[in-house]
Amino acid sequence: MKIISTHEAPAAIGPYSQGIVVNNLFYSSGQIPLTAEGVMTEGDVQAQTHQVFANLKAVLAEAGASLETVVKATVFIKNMDDFAAINEVYGEYFHTHKPARSCVEVARLPKDALVEIEVVALVK
Repeated sequence: MKIISTHEAPAAIGPYSQGIVVNNLFYSSGQIPLTAEGVMTEGDVQAQTHQVFANLKAVLAEAGASLETVVKATVFIKNMDDFAAINEVYGEYFHTHKPARSCVEVARLPKDALVEIEVVALVK
């Protein structure tokens, strides 16, 4: 088991890691729209979703994986009315490769984020 940590994504805000590699699979912790410096991204749900993907790309790269090797994504959203807007941004990152996905509305996310995404990916 290998713990993943990079300064290119926000540090964990609790007693957990940015991700873990076990055998040839990377399991990310949920990424919210904090910058690498820990500042919440301002703007609408689409701006926040772009920041989440920047964070995911950073932890995936540190693990030796990429968006192209993601096999499963779980999307947590504060408001299901934002589903189409999030999907539009999500499709920019997963336009040819389409991993399995779940999406659920939740009552509240850490730091009052509008979106959080976690992934499982194959390590190269």
